[in-house]
Amino acid sequence: MKSALILSLLSASIGLAHAGNVAKGKELVEKNNCAACHGAGLKAPVAPAYPKIAGQYQDYLYYALKSYQVDGNSLVGRNNAIMQSQVKQFSDKDLKDMAAYIASIPGELIVKK
Repeated sequence: MKSALILSLLSASIGLAHAGNVAKGKELVEKNNCAACHGAGLKAPVAPAYPKIAGQYQDYLYYALKSYQVDGNSLVGRNNAIMQSQVKQFSDKDLKDMAAYIASIPGELIVKK
C-alpha cells in the first residue's frame, strides 16, 4: 500500500515542466490568500516558520502541495494542519497551476555554487 502511494505521487510529478497554467494558478493563489502567511509576493513570510515560496522549482512546489493531501503516511505526507486544510480542496490540476504560478514569481532564493 505504501509503495503504491509513493509511486502514485512520483508518477504524478513526472513531466511537470510547463504542465501548469500560470494565469489559473495566479487566480487560485490570490483567491485563497496564500500571501496571508507567505507574505507579499510570496517571499516575505509573516512568521519565520513559514517558507519563502516565490521562485521555487515548479515540480518541488507541486510535490510539496500534493504531500499535504496525504493522510497517515509520514514517509510521503507533510504534517501541517494549516496547509493540510488549505490544499485538501484542490485537484491535481489546481496544484499544478498554483505551482506554475508560484514558480514564475521572481524569488530571493540563493543558490550556492
